[in-house]
Amino acid sequence: LWLNIFCCSDRAACCLSDCQCCAELGVADMGLLRSEEMKYGLLVLPVQDARRYIERVGKATNIQFEDMNAHHMRRPYRKHIQRIDELERIMRFMFEELSKLEGCDITQNKVQEYLDFDGNYKLDEVEADLQQLYTNFVKFKGNNATLLNEKNQAVEESEVIMAALQILGIAGPAAPTAGTEEGLRRPMLEDDALAGRRLGYVAGVVLKADEQRFSRALWRASRGNVFVQFSPISQKVEDPKTGQAVDKSVFVIYFQGSEGSMKDRLVKVCTAFGVNMYAWPGSPEIARQRDIFLKTSVQDKETALQAYQKFLYNETKDLVSPHIRNSTGNSKIEDWRLFCTKEKAIYNILNQCEEGMVLRVNVWYPTAEEAQIKGILKTESDVTPDSSGAVLNADRAPKHAMPPTYIRTNEYTEAFQEVVDTYGIPRYQEANPALFATVTFPFIFGMMYGDIGHGTILLLAGLWLVHNAESLRFTQPVLFMARYMLLSMGIFATFAGFMYNDFFSIGLQLFPSGFEDPDGDGQWTPTYDVTNSGGKGPYPFGVDWAWHGAGNELLYINSMKMKLSVLFGVLQMTLGLLLRWSNAVYDRNLTDFIFECIPMMVFMLCFFGWMDVMILYKWTHPIDDSPNIINSLICMAMGQKDNNPLWPGSVELAQKLMMYTVLSVPLMLFPKPFILLWQHNRAEKQAQAKGHRLLEDAESAGPSSGGHGHGEEFEFGEIFIHQIIETIEYVLGTVSHTASYLRIWALSLAHQQLSLVFFQKTLNMGLEMSFPANGIMLYFMFGAWFGITCCVLLGMDVLECFLHTLRLHWVEFQSKFYKAGGEKFAPFNIRKLLSDSTTD
Repeated sequence: LWLNIFCCSDRAACCLSDCQCCAELGVADMGLLRSEEMKYGLLVLPVQDARRYIERVGKATNIQFEDMNAHHMRRPYRKHIQRIDELERIMRFMFEELSKLEGCDITQNKVQEYLDFDGNYKLDEVEADLQQLYTNFVKFKGNNATLLNEKNQAVEESEVIMAALQILGIAGPAAPTAGTEEGLRRPMLEDDALAGRRLGYVAGVVLKADEQRFSRALWRASRGNVFVQFSPISQKVEDPKTGQAVDKSVFVIYFQGSEGSMKDRLVKVCTAFGVNMYAWPGSPEIARQRDIFLKTSVQDKETALQAYQKFLYNETKDLVSPHIRNSTGNSKIEDWRLFCTKEKAIYNILNQCEEGMVLRVNVWYPTAEEAQIKGILKTESDVTPDSSGAVLNADRAPKHAMPPTYIRTNEYTEAFQEVVDTYGIPRYQEANPALFATVTFPFIFGMMYGDIGHGTILLLAGLWLVHNAESLRFTQPVLFMARYMLLSMGIFATFAGFMYNDFFSIGLQLFPSGFEDPDGDGQWTPTYDVTNSGGKGPYPFGVDWAWHGAGNELLYINSMKMKLSVLFGVLQMTLGLLLRWSNAVYDRNLTDFIFECIPMMVFMLCFFGWMDVMILYKWTHPIDDSPNIINSLICMAMGQKDNNPLWPGSVELAQKLMMYTVLSVPLMLFPKPFILLWQHNRAEKQAQAKGHRLLEDAESAGPSSGGHGHGEEFEFGEIFIHQIIETIEYVLGTVSHTASYLRIWALSLAHQQLSLVFFQKTLNMGLEMSFPANGIMLYFMFGAWFGITCCVLLGMDVLECFLHTLRLHWVEFQSKFYKAGGEKFAPFNIRKLLSDSTTD
């Protein structure tokens, strides 16, 4: 059976349902461990119905289209794209205008409701409605801007008139005499003097922040021959040019002579500062008349603006309401946006088709969905029996073309697959690490973060995210995708907390202890059968609570967690090697299987697997003079005699395993390059015998090349150097990766000690006080403890444990088998396209 698997011909030519060797292995059922089997085909579409077929395919199937016009850049449907681009520009304008109106709430995020009734919209109708609406809105906006500008100018001029009335003054019935206090306060220029026009005036409104600069500029322009007076406006004034409410001041410039070059220079300065200038009244009576007129004008403009807002609200009410045929859907303008997004995507696909009597486009699609796709095309063809229908023809993929990687995910596995894809997309039908990461990722995180209290809080956070998932789907897409990952991490952290018997650094007395202190002197003795000879068993679940607070607690807990870290580390790396075996079997690569996979497994199990056996044996078998595992491994590696064997004959077994470990290294290093050289020479002779030119990359692209050569000319020296690097990397990497798993122990120790310190320095201090001070102090200490716990242990430590778990999967686990470098399957999926546009 194994020889049949390796000797099986090209997998693309092997029919999985009929091949006996494949059927016995069950390789026909893909989708969990490996990506879906893909087919390459040619989709032929009738020109007149091409858009309808593409829409139907995008809604019901998974097909990835290839650009047939990439080289000569022919885009036959570019005019449709340009029309839709203009509609999208109009809708951006409309959304911006609607956001400024109070009470115009747009209903969004109902993609499925839109897809159920998207037949209500046609491109020509939507285009006509939007163009008409845009024309009206632009006209309304222009009229509103004119009214607003006139109103703001009237308000500013009114402020200038009010300042003029204060400056000019109002003459009373009896003029005060000179020399008195009232005479000193009397204006120096009387009404008749102002009427004589012996002084010139320039008045207006300037920003309050520009007063100083404006005054200096006027002084320099006039060489000190002007006098400027500022009167601040008490309330903010809306600038007619910018439309923003700002602080402004009324200014009046006095200069000699009403006309001439001086006034021209002053006007230029005012223009440079962008101030608004207004006519200065010649007398108090003129100012009063002008003030009455301006106040009336402001009231009229306010009335007109309110009427405009009411009219605009009535006009936009239809836009924010659902379509009459879809009362539970989005607002109409949101449906229009989704419609334009969908139409633009459809015409982008049509632009990739090759023109002719029919449209042709190359596609990739899952083999399992071929019958469904053909059935949908046939159903659509029956709608218009008079015209030719669409046809999907399976075709042979171009040489050296790698099929896209399509891995089906659900809401639970999506986040874990995203973690793997961030490192690299799996190659086509390469073993997918995400299948195992769904369990190993939260499990290793739980080993680092194990605490009943903290894990429960994390679990409750995950449950809340799952319960409120729909409200987060479009508002917080990252939390929506990660909700099940967070839930799993909380579950495993709580489980590990029960195993460690840690509840906010306190041991829970869930079961009777296996130790007792009969004399009360702190010397605890075991009450269970420590020799494991059939007596009473130890603490039934997890760590005995008697260890908490013991003098040798850290020594015992650290030893246990260090060994657990190494055990699970070697187990996960061995799983990675088994996946490497599966890749070699699936690729029919006998060279890699015999001269890489088997020696790597021998190296792993004979040394590090033996270390795990020693750990488990010491845990389960009482030994009077138990050996030190590190010393035993050193003796095993150096060939020295171990005076403390685990059992009679264990030293001899260890020496044999070390011999196998050493022999596996040259087996990984030397045979494969020479086998590849022999295969290359044989293929070259066969090609010369047939009279064909040997392709330079034949071996590098073949299944037995093991990935060497990278499509370049065969170079034995490069392949040999590459094999040396891989061998050294694996041997040294296995040692360093095993040590790297000790980070599980280190993170768990740090978490437990931080939790203990926070408890002792806060709650424990309050508990040690006498009544009633302890009640008051506990109130404040609990707040401090909870705040520190949330910030450090539920914030920073969660992120730290997550990143270290990520490192263990990306480097230590995936480096054993995962090559990545694939191309992700990107089907034309209308629902996903609209959901992504809504999220953005």
